[in-house]
Amino acid sequence: MSDYLTGKSVLLTGAGGSIGSALANTIGSCEPKTLILLDHSESALSVLECRLSGTPSFPSCIFLVGNVCEPNLLLEIWHRYAPTNVYHAAAFKHVPLMESNPSAAIWNNAIGTYTLAKIAYMRGVDKFTLISTDKAVNPRSIMGASKRIAELATLRWQGSRGEMRVVRLGNVVETQGSVIPKFRRQISMGGPVTVTHSEASRYFLTLEQAVGAILLTSVIPGDGGIFVPELGEPVKILNLASKLIKEAGSHLCGSVTVNITGLRPGDKLTEDFTFDHESLEPTSQPRLFRVRSSAIVTEAFDRHLERLTSSASRRCLSEMLKVVEELIPEYIPSESLLDLVGRASAQAL
Repeated sequence: MSDYLTGKSVLLTGAGGSIGSALANTIGSCEPKTLILLDHSESALSVLECRLSGTPSFPSCIFLVGNVCEPNLLLEIWHRYAPTNVYHAAAFKHVPLMESNPSAAIWNNAIGTYTLAKIAYMRGVDKFTLISTDKAVNPRSIMGASKRIAELATLRWQGSRGEMRVVRLGNVVETQGSVIPKFRRQISMGGPVTVTHSEASRYFLTLEQAVGAILLTSVIPGDGGIFVPELGEPVKILNLASKLIKEAGSHLCGSVTVNITGLRPGDKLTEDFTFDHESLEPTSQPRLFRVRSSAIVTEAFDRHLERLTSSASRRCLSEMLKVVEELIPEYIPSESLLDLVGRASAQAL
């Protein structure tokens, strides 16, 4: 990584988040020429600035408060700093919250990624790496669907001007909103621990594993595309809750109960890492696999994004959802989202 990033100008979006902050630490230690840290959260970026400013021998960083949906800001970044490497970690990721805020998910995750990837390509970026999620595969939530569009928006600009790469991650345990800190908090309060479904399972990575997979994806030789790290077996959430209760101490085991609350809007029982039309193939790194999938028809995709941007800007949920379903035939909207769209359409009449 040092050989790859030393002396380079690097843009990191979502820098104030859990994954973004960890990436900032690792990338900064590689002595890039410039490290541009972009986040729309002033408070998160301020915390990161305070922490990195006290780090000895850390490179001079540029802290920018802004949104990837702002093309003029992005153009200004390229004009002033000319980043050659982009790590795009900025995303809205909380499934139930995005089900009730679908326009925000589409704007930030889908349209924002398309805007950033297009400008990066036009300005001649060397490597562009998008951090995606297993929820983008066969999505049942608008968050997952928006991240699938983000994947397509990244690959749409794959070409001679830069390598566009995507890495699909599972649940990262130390991040905000992860189920493990939630369970520990519930246990410390005496319970109950809330589990959505007795058969729900997820793939888990540590923050260190996630950062390693992201950086490995960005430097592995070969063309761009979608990559998946080696993840092992999925973990049943109910078993995880029981294990954490047991680890908390024998005096708590009998008093802390587990409540099955039912799947939330947009939740899935299990997650996948490939669509039916995709397959995995090995790479030069044994812990990283390439996803083989069909090519994108770029002109058709651009037309869809124009319609998606238009409908999202007008907050026309019914039209926006129609475009999402055309882009992702595998997407099945939740009843909660369909009800929200129905109510918005009725109010517009």
